[in-house]
Amino acid sequence: MFDVGFFELILIAMVALLVVGPERLPKIARVAGLWIGRARRTLSSVKQEIDRELRAGELKEILDQQARSNPLETILEDSPKHPKAHPSEDPVTPPRTDRASQSDEGRQG
Repeated sequence: MFDVGFFELILIAMVALLVVGPERLPKIARVAGLWIGRARRTLSSVKQEIDRELRAGELKEILDQQARSNPLETILEDSPKHPKAHPSEDPVTPPRTDRASQSDEGRQG
């Protein structure tokens, strides 16, 4: 950005003091500070929005690469075609834990 050093700021303050006068200088400095704060906040929000858009673009690119390398049709072809006939053979189905099955097991054993 701009490279403004200490001596340049002193020079600007002296010129402003001579042009504006000592009575109005504090009010003008306050207004200038408010405008600078608003500008910084606006620039910060624009920067954050650009960063968000860049991250969203990168995420979309990653998802596109993943879709090209492992398409959904391949995943579906690799999955089993038919579910198993008995639910007891299915590893996903949890075992029964109701009271009737527990009392039956207790009578048998």
